[in-house]
Amino acid sequence: MLEIEHKFLIKNDDWKSSASEGVLYRQGYIKTVSKTAVRVRIAGDKGFLTLKGKGVGKLGISRSEFEYEIPLVDAEVLLEEISDTTLIEKLRYLVEYEGMTWEVDIFSGENEGLEIAEIELSSEDEKFSLPEWVGKCVSDDPRYFNVCLTENPYKDW
Repeated sequence: MLEIEHKFLIKNDDWKSSASEGVLYRQGYIKTVSKTAVRVRIAGDKGFLTLKGKGVGKLGISRSEFEYEIPLVDAEVLLEEISDTTLIEKLRYLVEYEGMTWEVDIFSGENEGLEIAEIELSSEDEKFSLPEWVGKCVSDDPRYFNVCLTENPYKDW
């Protein structure tokens, strides 16, 4: 499967009026020798294992992604015993805007203060409107990649 997403900083709290209830996400990574990212995630009461390839395409916002639901207990063990990175902790909210679903991540822990909005697209050329609460695009800034936030947390910038 191909993931195509844009990331933006959030400039105000106007998104909150149309947001879903937040879901707690905890995730870590298992280091590999290749450019593949192996992510272990707990989202609410579900566990996931995800493999992500390196960025491709003309904008660099596309990459292969394979995500599989795994038993929650397996995800907990993988995060506690196998993951070799700092945990990412965040509340994720879904916000509908002009027929598109935005994911708003409010980070805590080592990345407290960071607020990111993401939108997934079906193609790199797909058109979408920016809500007025969306700020600067950071899709091509690796500091904002979750895997990079485990090694260089927002609090250290």
